[in-house]
Amino acid sequence: MSQTMDSFDAVVVGGGPAGATAADTLARQGRRVLLLDRAGRIKPCGGAIPPRLIRDFGIPDALLVAKASSARMVSPKDVRVDIAIEGGFVGMVDREHFDEWLRERAARHGAERRNGCFERIEHASDGGTLLRYRDASGAASVTVRTRAVIGADGARSLVAQQSIPEAQSRSSVFAYHEIIALPEIPPAGYDASRCDVVYRGTLSPDFYGWVFPHGKTLSIGTGSADKGFSQRGAVAGLRAAVGLAGARTIRREGAPLPMRPLPRWDNGRDVVLAGDAAGVVAPASGEGIYYAMVSGQHAAQAVEALLAGAAPRCLKQARKQFMREHGRVFLVLGILQRFWYSSDKRRERFVSICRDKDVQQLTFDAYMNKRLVRSKPLAHVRIFFKDMAHLLGLARV
Repeated sequence: MSQTMDSFDAVVVGGGPAGATAADTLARQGRRVLLLDRAGRIKPCGGAIPPRLIRDFGIPDALLVAKASSARMVSPKDVRVDIAIEGGFVGMVDREHFDEWLRERAARHGAERRNGCFERIEHASDGGTLLRYRDASGAASVTVRTRAVIGADGARSLVAQQSIPEAQSRSSVFAYHEIIALPEIPPAGYDASRCDVVYRGTLSPDFYGWVFPHGKTLSIGTGSADKGFSQRGAVAGLRAAVGLAGARTIRREGAPLPMRPLPRWDNGRDVVLAGDAAGVVAPASGEGIYYAMVSGQHAAQAVEALLAGAAPRCLKQARKQFMREHGRVFLVLGILQRFWYSSDKRRERFVSICRDKDVQQLTFDAYMNKRLVRSKPLAHVRIFFKDMAHLLGLARV
């Protein structure tokens, strides 16, 4: 059996942005990599990617189905705040094609692609790591030998559940969206270069609803941790509100999203997590593609160190590096979501704050460049006092 068993330096479980990026990073290093993914899986996602992602990961312009040059924030009372994205744009992608392109890029650089469902990790008597999966037909169980495993198999990651105790108590929200065809005559007020974000309790008691342009299609969706909340009903209501109730529905997708990064991403031996499996969806915004790809890159770098002879504790560097770069952003966004999204009264004030030019500039600087901007201390001071006025009810909405 051991003579015919396929052997890899690393197996990446999950072919979304995190897993595909991890596989690509290792393949470029000359490692033999297996990228294992379930066929036909498309994650619900608005599809927004910032300029830093496009630049850092070499995303071609042809993959962008739209370029958003503005955002509209809509309050519970239908107050609308339009924010121009000055000097740039946010790229929009369709995950069906974007994820496949990432997987194909990894394959071009040497990763081996297979479709199948992960079953379990075992350890051989000689100390080697064995990974078992069910093939695409579901009829056969296949075992491969590997030196490391990267679990990038989503918020309910089986790799994480089997390998890392902290993953057992993970909490998640649920995202749901519908991809619909844009009618030949768009509804009144529709702007193909604008992303609409709607803060209203009827659309989500703890998040927001969105209408994002995808060229000839749109993503209309919402998210919530409230298990009793009807997200399909909310999306139907949002479609009606924007004049798209009768538009053709191309597909419907739903999936859990993690609420925060796991406190541990590795098992101290041969497994490290990335993407949703690691919990890297940003609070408040729900953004995940950029953070997934960065975490996949860090996971691959940690595995590369392991393969090069470093002690297994090197796997901890994946999380340490990610949190060093982005932990503060996640903390600030988590506080923002818990406070401002807790009621329609607070959502109303939140949208009102977003009228402020200082808030707009600092928000987009942080989003576009993926860091908290510290270059304008006076703007931060002004924002602080404006926030306090809203918190104390002294500012007009």
